[in-house]
Amino acid sequence: MADFSLADLKTLRERLGTGMVDSKNALVEAGGDLEKATEILRLKGAKSNAKRADRSTSEGLVAAKESGNTATLIELASETDFVAKNDKFVALADSVLDAAVAAGATSVEEALAAPAAGGTVADLISNEAAILGEKIELRRLAVVTGDAFAIYLHKTSKDLPPQVGVVVGYTGSDADTARSIAQHISFANPEFLAREDVPAEAVENERRIVEEISRGEGKPEAALPKIIEGRLGAYYKQVALLEQDYAKDNKQQVKKVLADAGVTVSGFARFKVGA
Repeated sequence: MADFSLADLKTLRERLGTGMVDSKNALVEAGGDLEKATEILRLKGAKSNAKRADRSTSEGLVAAKESGNTATLIELASETDFVAKNDKFVALADSVLDAAVAAGATSVEEALAAPAAGGTVADLISNEAAILGEKIELRRLAVVTGDAFAIYLHKTSKDLPPQVGVVVGYTGSDADTARSIAQHISFANPEFLAREDVPAEAVENERRIVEEISRGEGKPEAALPKIIEGRLGAYYKQVALLEQDYAKDNKQQVKKVLADAGVTVSGFARFKVGA
């Protein structure tokens, strides 16, 4: 039997978070050498990561942090909700977010290359994936600029970490209204800030569709232009934040609520885990 102490076994487990049996077997294989046992477990974890590469990650969490005139939103994905609510996974998300913000990352690729824990964020995620036994990936990252920020993280289940995250960049002094708009975005899921931001190609495609529908319904030719514009207006209400009816008072549009509060939204980002 290899010569190692209970203290060695405890150190190895705390270092990597591995189970009792795996830790003990690694120490036996390493002849009691703690560093070699650590290497054995890391290599084993790396091989397992490779096998998990094609698995899907539909669970996870969202996290956000502001720094100066930017705020960063990330989605860290896992295979199961069991891992998503694990303290190690939640701590990993915080570490990934902190590293991404510190590096000024504006994309997933930049965040993965950011320094963290003596290596890179990609290394950190790979190491933790080996410990947790699931495929883990940084799926999305968005950076919003503004003078101030409203961050809203919504839990769809009390047993899970936040599953919907919204960051709103804004100017103005009414933080309550800004937060309310962030909550609205979490529910209404707009794609763009204003109707002017909707790509012309998307507008023309929608125009073609509503025209075909209107003609198919036998609408009078003379009335078609007005009908089409009306239906385009409904489309803008679906995709453009400022055009939407306010979730807390559907008799008002978001743009009026903002104007009355003296708040101007400079940008926003919304992530929903797995969506």
